[in-house]
Amino acid sequence: MTVAAPVEPKRAQVPEPIDWALAGRIARRVAGHDPLSRSYLASSLESDFAEVSAQAEALVADFTGLRSPTPVRALVLDRAGWADANVASMRNLLAPLTERIGERLARSPFAPVGRTVTATELGVMLGWFSQRVLGQFDLLVPGDGDGATGDDAVYYVGTNVLSLEKRFAFRPRDFRLWIALHECTHRAQFTGVPWLRPYYLSLVGDLLGAIDPDPRRVVHALQAALEEVRSGRNPLDDGGLVALLASPEHRGTIAKVQSLMTLLEGHGNRVMNELGARHVQGQARMARVLETRRRSSGMTGLFHKLVGLEAKLRQYEVGEAFVAAIEAEAGPRAVDAAWRGPEWLPTADELEWPSSWLARVA
Repeated sequence: MTVAAPVEPKRAQVPEPIDWALAGRIARRVAGHDPLSRSYLASSLESDFAEVSAQAEALVADFTGLRSPTPVRALVLDRAGWADANVASMRNLLAPLTERIGERLARSPFAPVGRTVTATELGVMLGWFSQRVLGQFDLLVPGDGDGATGDDAVYYVGTNVLSLEKRFAFRPRDFRLWIALHECTHRAQFTGVPWLRPYYLSLVGDLLGAIDPDPRRVVHALQAALEEVRSGRNPLDDGGLVALLASPEHRGTIAKVQSLMTLLEGHGNRVMNELGARHVQGQARMARVLETRRRSSGMTGLFHKLVGLEAKLRQYEVGEAFVAAIEAEAGPRAVDAAWRGPEWLPTADELEWPSSWLARVA
């Protein structure tokens, strides 16, 4: 005799604590419109970035030995398109956290207000960053459902690229290759080192799991970050929102993440500078301009900032100095030892004292 399984009562759908559609609309509004996007100058962007991205990928692979399993795809976006892509990635990244917050919000009479406030703050920040980003390798692109990921795409914000080319009279082809070298280096790191992406995501998962799912804390952190932006400061340089929301016992995980990103940025800058000096005309002046921009816009992608992956400016300098020091002592591919596994990554102390890391991994 067969006994029918009990039927679970249908659970009401838990609302997300962020109105993502509203966040996207606000981000696009803040992003604004630049007339250069409709200029004849924009006609060469897609073909140029397709060519220079493939060239940059080959140069980076030969220089670093890190080879991606799939060819790079160059996607030229306007500011609104970049904002849309980043809203989707942020929603994917923050899902474990928003699910927990959503359960609490569902019992709160203030849920609609909280969803609106949070979406507004996120939308404003995304719109602001969309005006500054030049390129981005988005390793948070959702997969196609069978375990595959969208890790072949590199974004370029055409309007912002054209604006800088016009403002500083950069040679377009050289400047576009210069940007592609930086983004393709980050792509090579995360796709050419098999364990690096899962390790990165596991650290992010640990940090998100450590956050107290109190919607008021999230809203207050976003409001404080927005006030910093309005004051002309970068509110996310010191560990991002996760550092503001995570419990003290998870500071060690934040330190691991920041050390990892310091190494990756230092290595990326080193590769970019070495290859740029050989293949990009006007590289020195471009470097000065991008260094100034980095002080306020940082690494590619708002997500890295929001989850505490954005190193402070000094950490960028520490990372590049670390790579330069180990290369001077142990040869041009000394950093390869770090790609063996998580335990081979330099700690925060070793980043300050490169010789101690070399002694450990020798």
